[in-house]
Amino acid sequence: MKKIICLALSFVLIFAFAACSEEASIEYADGDQYNKIGGELNILNWGEYIDPELIDIFTKETGVKINYVEMTSNEEMLIKLRSSDSPYDLCFPSDYIIEQMIREDMLLPLDYDKIPNAKNIDESMKVFTNVFDPGGKYSLPYMWGTVGILYNTSLVEEDVDSWGILWDEKYSGQIWMYDSVRDTIGITLKYLGYDLNTRNADEVAAARDLLMEQAPLRKGFGTDNMRTSMINGKGALAVIYSGDAFAAIDENEDLAYVVPKEGSNVWYDNVVIPKSAKNVEAALAFINFLNDGNVAAKNTEYICYSTPNAAAMARLDAEFTEDETYNPPAEVLARCEVFHDLGDFVAVFNEAWSKIKASK
Repeated sequence: MKKIICLALSFVLIFAFAACSEEASIEYADGDQYNKIGGELNILNWGEYIDPELIDIFTKETGVKINYVEMTSNEEMLIKLRSSDSPYDLCFPSDYIIEQMIREDMLLPLDYDKIPNAKNIDESMKVFTNVFDPGGKYSLPYMWGTVGILYNTSLVEEDVDSWGILWDEKYSGQIWMYDSVRDTIGITLKYLGYDLNTRNADEVAAARDLLMEQAPLRKGFGTDNMRTSMINGKGALAVIYSGDAFAAIDENEDLAYVVPKEGSNVWYDNVVIPKSAKNVEAALAFINFLNDGNVAAKNTEYICYSTPNAAAMARLDAEFTEDETYNPPAEVLARCEVFHDLGDFVAVFNEAWSKIKASK
């Protein structure tokens, strides 16, 4: 999933750290100390999906040079990892892709003896992560969130509680849909009462037809540009990730976010070690570093996506922990589900998506 920086909070953090020290430093509340490991660590991750200061801190602690490469999609990541000369030691795929990578035997099991900070991961996360990686054998949660509707309360007067509002003609030309086959078809399947991971071609066709009918009402399909549009009051409704919504609401107090009553996707981006990894020791050390309570708290404050790290949550201010966009309550999560790897059936989704994108 494409991620964002929460700029206002980032500037606050940067100034705060600069005031405390002239060089990158952070207290390791969980008592982590690393010997000099050395070498290089090649990381493949989403753009703007880590506090860059943490990379400098880790290098100072370990002597490991980090080469950070950005990806734009899970599919791009798979192509890179399948290359015969793949250099990557660590990557951050989403749930359904992890399921596929496990099926294709692309991942190393994690050595938890070398990740003591894994204890900081909230046990409640396993309700969802065990669905695609039973027991967390191959992956550890990094960030998570939901898919819902970001709406402008100055333009939308009624309560927003259903995906059905995305087909309301009075918002014609003001409705943003997410430019993602699984997300957009997925929320439509939920609206129709179907499973997010259906393998029924007729159900996918019903979602396709409904989305094609919606075409005249759409402002367009978007990603990051939707967030900017909504902040600037140029859209009424947008299907969006919770982290983007959390940051947008901070910029425009007229905005609000909801996970509709029909249910939605709860997604996880986890960290994994590909079988092609050359510096496994550095990869394990970096995973452990990311899960230190202070490190994880600093990281989520910078990114604005939800952390699965309980030690980090205990360190966050109420503006994060008491916000239901960032920290959704149990009753919201109860109506959400994770995406599964669809195998060959994904071709049915892709064919439907091509027709949806071509509809006018």
